Amino acid sequence: MQTNLAAFIKDTPAGREAEAILRNCVHCGFCTATCPTYQLLGDELDGPRGRIYLIKQVLEGATATARTQLHLDRCLTCRACETTCPSGVSYGRLADIGRHIVDAQVGRSMAGAFFRKMLRTVIPHPSLFSSLLRLGQFMRPLLPGAIRRKVPPPARSTPWPAASHARRMLVLEGCVQPSLSPNTNAAAARILDRLGITLVRAPQAGCCGAVSYHLNAQSEGLDHMRRNIDAWWPAIEQGVEAIVMTASGCATMVADYGRLLAGNPAYAEKAKRVSAMMKDISEVIAAEKDRLKTLHPSPFAPDPKVVFHPPCSLQHGLQIKGKVEALLAELGFELTPVADAHLCCGSAGTYSILQPELSQQLLRNKIAALASGAPSAIITANIGCQSHLQTATALPVMHWIEALDQRLTGDY
Repeated sequence: MQTNLAAFIKDTPAGREAEAILRNCVHCGFCTATCPTYQLLGDELDGPRGRIYLIKQVLEGATATARTQLHLDRCLTCRACETTCPSGVSYGRLADIGRHIVDAQVGRSMAGAFFRKMLRTVIPHPSLFSSLLRLGQFMRPLLPGAIRRKVPPPARSTPWPAASHARRMLVLEGCVQPSLSPNTNAAAARILDRLGITLVRAPQAGCCGAVSYHLNAQSEGLDHMRRNIDAWWPAIEQGVEAIVMTASGCATMVADYGRLLAGNPAYAEKAKRVSAMMKDISEVIAAEKDRLKTLHPSPFAPDPKVVFHPPCSLQHGLQIKGKVEALLAELGFELTPVADAHLCCGSAGTYSILQPELSQQLLRNKIAALASGAPSAIITANIGCQSHLQTATALPVMHWIEALDQRLTGDY
């Protein structure tokens, strides 16, 4: 794609990056076939190719409008288009650049800006989120049905193993997962303990930065990233093997630390190392699966049936596509088939809050696809998807590492 960027962006790092991305696009339109919003709305401007044209026009000097902003807001940033694209267009990064510029030009209404600020104030801060969640749970019986479904009952917390092994890995606890699904990291710690690996928590680490960054508070998002690096660095210097992520959305963000902080002299090398050390929990378990089967052969019987929902961040962001399903099958889970498994469930970070109508359409479609094989449970790999799916089904929804832990202990 030919470009002629405007002077305000042309010779900036973001401009050079955007120009390189745009020049890779060959207008083929393959991306529209896998775009969830294009499939729902049928509008070229609500698909990747149309949004790329909108961003290109703004970068070349056209004035952004509220309509431009709307089409970019409707994008889930699920990155299914990146998996489909034959030319390797980094659409997700281009969307971040475009949204940042469009928001600066168009602005937000006072109510819209305040709402987004509140999301950035509450979600990335575990203590505040936890307090408000407990209040909502206390009031849950009195809430209207539509709101009550969005407030989960209190989740049980299970103990971490006490053993300390020579092999150690860091884990990100995250911002909402400790409150919504505290057993996820505990289950990961117990499984790794069986394999002679201690999972180490860094109390000063928190939100990965994705919430702020993708709400166009990019400087704030970078602050979260630097704080995590500072929190992890002592353990890194002491020789931990990896930084384990049990939320694939966070993993996608941490994998990008090296690129996003490349221009920061104080953090560039540290961020690059952190990104290189980051591993999704599925990668850790896959590397140890033969030993796991040797240590615990008896629980691996192919029953009961479950269905796996691969989060967009896992299959399109991290490009771990089909690998978790293969791992689970090898470890004895009977997985039911899912039509259009590449499509987003509608969670997408804060998307389910900011674009509720589209999100609910995607959720209904996803639940229908997941339930079609009559599974006994839905398992997934990201807390956002897990919480979102649970609002629309009576089936239990959990992280797959928790389901595996239950089977190893004979509770499943």
